[in-house]
Amino acid sequence: QAPVLASVKKAEALILGAQTSKAYLSSAGNDLYNQHIRALLLGAGHPAVADGRAHSIQTPGGTGALRVAADYLRALKGACRVWIPDPTWANHRGLFAAAGHAVKTYGYLDPETGGVAYGAMMQDLAGLAAGDVVILHGCCHNPTGADLSAAQWAEIADLLDSRGAVPLIDVAYQGFGEGLDEDAAGLRLLAGRLPEMLIASSCSKNFALYRERTGALSLVGANARSADKALGHLLPVVRSNYSMPPDHGAAVVAQILDTASLRAQWQQELTQMRQRLIQVRLALAEAISAAAGRDFGFIARNRGLFVQLDLSPAQVDQLRERAHIHLSRSGRMNIAG
Repeated sequence: QAPVLASVKKAEALILGAQTSKAYLSSAGNDLYNQHIRALLLGAGHPAVADGRAHSIQTPGGTGALRVAADYLRALKGACRVWIPDPTWANHRGLFAAAGHAVKTYGYLDPETGGVAYGAMMQDLAGLAAGDVVILHGCCHNPTGADLSAAQWAEIADLLDSRGAVPLIDVAYQGFGEGLDEDAAGLRLLAGRLPEMLIASSCSKNFALYRERTGALSLVGANARSADKALGHLLPVVRSNYSMPPDHGAAVVAQILDTASLRAQWQQELTQMRQRLIQVRLALAEAISAAAGRDFGFIARNRGLFVQLDLSPAQVDQLRERAHIHLSRSGRMNIAG
């Protein structure tokens, strides 16, 4: 079940009563939405925002943001080497390969601890070259739920800076980990330390707007002039793809974030969703540990919607057929269900 949030219902009623036109917006989409998303991701007082180094455009979901980023990189830089974590969201490879990029992987999951295999990750990323693009999950890694620490984010910033590589942060679950600001700490650090970066974000989960396809692509440039020029190159990529994004979901998010009472209600609902995920993780970790006779505490330590279990496809099939426990054949389980 994915119920419509009460804050969303109220915002939709306000929009329905006030909207007077369905005329086209620009390829960048809803301007008020873009302003609020940029502030939600980077923080309203972040130097990249204050200095005019950051821009955001509305996209058809986070997937749309990633595909626009892939096409944008191809248009400006040609075919790139794009590094994705192993494991990662299955569509990462397909999106960037379809845009003509060479996809490489870096190690991410330590199967023994259920945490980040940071040594293996850094060893693989030692092969970075100037112009390479590195996809990093901003928080609540999909499918493992294992996230980088603040110190690790800082070391990765140093590595990317020294190699001239560009980070592309995928943020699909902001607010589902530790909190809105806490979950954005890594990308905010990179935005303050590196000359360029891209951020693909989604409102599908934290606003429960799945079918409205509400996302954003944000860019950070070395300075305001560079960022403005980058935006000027980005919009034609959108124009030649889908012309402009759908309006309703972005209008809802803009209404919520621009209305103090609705924003407070939304944040309360987001807190309830996050706390339930944490409680389910704890209960699941305790139950599996007790039944298996070994420690599955990583399930409770990790964050977000997903947990990666060391199950074979045959074992997953048995769970489905005998117990109606449904998860991907890779062993990825959505604990919200």
